[in-house]
Amino acid sequence: MMPAATVKAGSVPLYDPRLLQELDWSQNGVTFSPAISPADPGDGLVLRPLCLGDINRGFLKVLGQLTETGVVNPEQFTKTFEHMKSSGDYYVTVVEDTNLGQIVATATLVIEHKFTHSCAKRGRIEDVVVSGECRGKQLGKLLTSTLTLLSKRLNCYKVTLECLPKNVAFYKKFGYSVSEENYMYQRFFN
Repeated sequence: MMPAATVKAGSVPLYDPRLLQELDWSQNGVTFSPAISPADPGDGLVLRPLCLGDINRGFLKVLGQLTETGVVNPEQFTKTFEHMKSSGDYYVTVVEDTNLGQIVATATLVIEHKFTHSCAKRGRIEDVVVSGECRGKQLGKLLTSTLTLLSKRLNCYKVTLECLPKNVAFYKKFGYSVSEENYMYQRFFN
């Protein structure tokens, strides 16, 4: 089981932390050395849902190591957080260093509802990033395994992710395959 300190007092989690506690880690097909899990991510670390107070725990700073976050004020953060929470389709998951009170890694699972596949759900893993000082502790691997299992637990018919060609080998360890489809986009602003 996960530590009772999974969610800080007075901070609202984005989703029910019991979803993480109830994952069947025996279904994880990836090896961790040394062994870590959602319940025991490492000394002084806790894996949990994003909380509203994480704006003050360096969440955006970590996310900024992956991509441009822009200037986000507390009102914007709260509005987006509440939108994500009310939709029930966002599973932003973080690793907190409880000794520092700082977020050191994050990843997001987004659930897309489809009319295809008998009105099935598709999961998408996005924004996987580990703080520079915590790389090498298997936290990206832990987040990816956790969100892959969570997508299965939430009855998604498939889960996908996008990555740079240099990261393909990393994601193949989790059972992901390179799609023959091309990823295309239009960017409207940074």
